[in-house]
Amino acid sequence: MSKSSSQHTPMMQQYLAIKADHPDRLVFYRMGDFYELFFEDAVKASRLLDITLTARGQSAGSPIPMAGIPHHSAEGYLAKLVKMGESVAICEQVGPVPDKGPVERKVVRVITPGTLTEDALLEANQENLLCACYQLDNHYALAYLDVASGRFEGCEFDDRTSFEDELKRLQPAECIVADQHELENLLSEQPGLVTLPGWHFDSQSAYRKMTEQLQTQDLIAFGCDDKPVLISAAGALLYYAQTMLQNELKQIQSFHTYSTQDSLILDAISRRNLELDSNLNGGTHNTLLSLLDQCSTAMGSRLLKRWLLLPLRDQTKINQRLNSVESLIKHDQVDALKTEFKPIGDLERILSRVALFSARPRDLLQLGRALNQLPTLQNRLAVFDDAGLKQLSQRIAEFPELADTLNRAILDNPPVLMRDGGVFKEGYDTELDELNNLKNEAGQFLMDLEQTERERTGISTLKVGYNRVHGYYIEVSKLQSSQVPLDYVRRQTLKGAERYIIPQLKAFEDKVLSAGDKALAREKQLYDELLHTINQSFKALQTCAQALAELDVITNFAQKAQQLNLTRPQLTQAPGLVVIQGRHLTVEALTDTPFIPNDSVFDDQRRLQIITGPNMGGKSTFMRQTALIAILAHIGCYVPAESAQIGLIDRIFTRIGASDDLTSGRSTFMVEMTETAHILHHATEQSLILMDEIGRGTSTFDGLALAWAIAEHMAKNVRGYCLFATHYFELTGLTEQFKNTVNIHLNAIEHHDKIVFLHQVQEGAASKSYGLQVASLAGVPKSVIGRAKEILQDLENHNTTSTNKEAQAKLGSGRTKTQANKTSKEAEIQYDLFNSGTSHPILTKLDDITPDEITPKQALDLLYELKKLR
Repeated sequence: MSKSSSQHTPMMQQYLAIKADHPDRLVFYRMGDFYELFFEDAVKASRLLDITLTARGQSAGSPIPMAGIPHHSAEGYLAKLVKMGESVAICEQVGPVPDKGPVERKVVRVITPGTLTEDALLEANQENLLCACYQLDNHYALAYLDVASGRFEGCEFDDRTSFEDELKRLQPAECIVADQHELENLLSEQPGLVTLPGWHFDSQSAYRKMTEQLQTQDLIAFGCDDKPVLISAAGALLYYAQTMLQNELKQIQSFHTYSTQDSLILDAISRRNLELDSNLNGGTHNTLLSLLDQCSTAMGSRLLKRWLLLPLRDQTKINQRLNSVESLIKHDQVDALKTEFKPIGDLERILSRVALFSARPRDLLQLGRALNQLPTLQNRLAVFDDAGLKQLSQRIAEFPELADTLNRAILDNPPVLMRDGGVFKEGYDTELDELNNLKNEAGQFLMDLEQTERERTGISTLKVGYNRVHGYYIEVSKLQSSQVPLDYVRRQTLKGAERYIIPQLKAFEDKVLSAGDKALAREKQLYDELLHTINQSFKALQTCAQALAELDVITNFAQKAQQLNLTRPQLTQAPGLVVIQGRHLTVEALTDTPFIPNDSVFDDQRRLQIITGPNMGGKSTFMRQTALIAILAHIGCYVPAESAQIGLIDRIFTRIGASDDLTSGRSTFMVEMTETAHILHHATEQSLILMDEIGRGTSTFDGLALAWAIAEHMAKNVRGYCLFATHYFELTGLTEQFKNTVNIHLNAIEHHDKIVFLHQVQEGAASKSYGLQVASLAGVPKSVIGRAKEILQDLENHNTTSTNKEAQAKLGSGRTKTQANKTSKEAEIQYDLFNSGTSHPILTKLDDITPDEITPKQALDLLYELKKLR
């Protein structure tokens, strides 16, 4: 391809010129009924799509690699390429076939991962977002667009962490940044990263782009007139989307500016640990979303996911959703509404394709069915006096004239593509009906002609046929070709037959083919007019679709409340969280045995809760269910509990489990400490914090010291609602230091070396950890368990002996005051292992006792207590 294009045929010269404009994309070059790929594109496509690699002509003395796919099955191949992160430029024939030279071609659409609108290329229940990011000084901004629905939103940040968290929440299919910019390096691992020249992010150009799109003089109404960083990102995004789609973005009617501070913040770690929309293995099974989502429409499912990943903090809005759920249950209309939703379909994406003039006949058929359903749906909503449902009813509206037009226009089973024709019902357009009648009369005419010619010629095997290349013909076997009349003109010679045309058939052909072309042209004209008609009501239809999606989710919440025995949570401005008999929905759904519910109570005297108990006892389940109940309440869903009072919560943090981050060269312990540091820096008094087994990734003393210091910091400085699970039994002593700290545990029963987990949360600390019993349950050989018991006994005996010797050596009779002071100092040094700045009761006892007062018994007792702290 580096050779001069003059060495190539005119067609290949045309291809190379088009490819030069799209060097990083696969070019689908239309040739007849195929899309062809050449050179490196052909080699790559052959490998990715497992299609045959051939050759065509030569370049610099070597064959040109070529691969092709049928145009009618292109979507399947495109779907595969998009999932692989590839972009494709679709190059179509746009002009008539010339007498000389190649037909005119141009790129009419660039398929990229973030600009998909076609149903075949999209996941029905997943959003497909295009995002643009920009940074100026310490300000970060991102704007994102769902091209398939027209949702266009943006947010600004004052710190990098919040910006990165939001980008991880959105998980865009494509992310645009300026080249040679700091963000290009920061987001180098971001999937679908695209760099644009920096001038695309110029704030003044972006401002003009935004006002042109939104058809306004300024951006004050959209809350971003004074946000140049956000405007730069949004303007660059619009430019890219329009360039890829080669179309106006009429589906974008507004721009919504939001702040993550208005929502219950969940960072990527917490979303993963709580398995909201993906499980710990990266799949979607056995997640809270998979359990909750029984929405009737795909747009409802997508909205439910958005609500779940960005819960509200505004209690007024939350209560409005809860009121609507309660009203649906009270009036016993859940099943009826679910039935009414069945014909609705995915209006959001259909309308977006209508706005782009890429909607297919079956899209319009589905739109018509949805509009037909709206009056019945409105009748259902009329019985409610709930304010939220009344607002939804007003936004849903009705469109009787448009529904009637679609009902009269589109066949009940139209073709997939408009280019095939046969889309409109008889009676919709008189001119089209007349043209179609001519086509329909062709069959009878040809049958009559065939019979007449057989009788006239005496050739019984004569038949009349048609193909797209040669048109209509009369076919006679070669053995009987000598019997044809003189007015038969040879049109085509085959191996065993001759094909002829006669004046009568030629006249008919001209008439019918002309009628077919005219009918198809008329259908295309009518189709465009129909799309224009729909677009005149586009904004109201888009509002209707959004309201239908909300009603779908609210109805789904009501159905789930009935199916899963959920309760309405009570939101309060007072600090605290009180859950009575709470349950973990996904764990409950997966177990065959009855789930053991538990209470979770936070107030000013129970802000830090130290959880002890055996592994597999249910500590992690209890912690997660507390957070999940809080999240469900904040999205306006009923919760799995007998009752729940939810106070003000600003964020949820989790530090549960860890694994090596090999790609970044970080160990398990480094990951654990990084996540912990993030919590310590960002948690507040209104944060719900789950911390599980802090310090287990390092040595016992280091781990204990860190766990103690972190828990102490939580109680004294953060003062958030913290569940702190640990196997360091020494931490239970924190309740003696802090009035806002309590011990709770999950108990178990041991019988003949067997263990039964009760999964019941109880007050106080656990009596033992049952580590050997859990190891036995896990299948560790009995010989290993037996040896572990011996080692454990030796260790315990060794600790006792060491303590006695230490006491006798350091606190024996007749010791000096200096020795006693030294002992006290050593105790302080040992206690410093816990990284604590506060005094401990043991140290106080040691410091208060003089050498003359202390006895060997007292010394031994004090050192034994100190030993326990280790």
